[in-house]
Amino acid sequence: MSKTRLEAFSDGVIAILITIMVLELKVPATGGWQALETELPTLATYVVSFVFVGIYWNNHHHMFSLVEAVNGQILWANLHLLFWLSLVPFVTTWVANTYAAVPTSLYGVVLLACALAWLILQRAIVREQGARSPVAAALGRDFKGFISPILYVAAVGLAFVSPFIADALYVTVALMWLVPDRRFEAFHQHRGVRD
Repeated sequence: MSKTRLEAFSDGVIAILITIMVLELKVPATGGWQALETELPTLATYVVSFVFVGIYWNNHHHMFSLVEAVNGQILWANLHLLFWLSLVPFVTTWVANTYAAVPTSLYGVVLLACALAWLILQRAIVREQGARSPVAAALGRDFKGFISPILYVAAVGLAFVSPFIADALYVTVALMWLVPDRRFEAFHQHRGVRD
């Protein structure tokens, strides 16, 4: 099957998720800096969540540029990823409104589930296209994919010690992935492929 509908649907869902998150931002009632100061935790949580969703969109685009066709397993794996991403606005709002251990921990659970869903999607693609496929060749060793879930698990537990430490770990993972996955970029350059 063609990958076009999967990519278009994924792009649409991700655009809606970002829109939902930005609609949760409240405009300060007054024009002073103090009014904005009260909204800074909400804005900071939004920025981190926007970066996470953006990272998934960016890497999704790069990975699927190497996918030739999809099957039912890839479609379901992609929907699984989108399901967990669709919970990001909920946990973002909860953390922003109630900065406490449980919401911060659940935020990490959702990020962990997104990371695991991403790995499942990668494996479904490699299983369908073969160990010598462009995606398999580009993935190679996946250190960031291995270490990210470990950091999320640590953050989920540490949220009950200090939500700040958990947040620092979430930001660390985001910074690790902020640059588009260079493995896909390098594979494109090596093959002379353009999107």
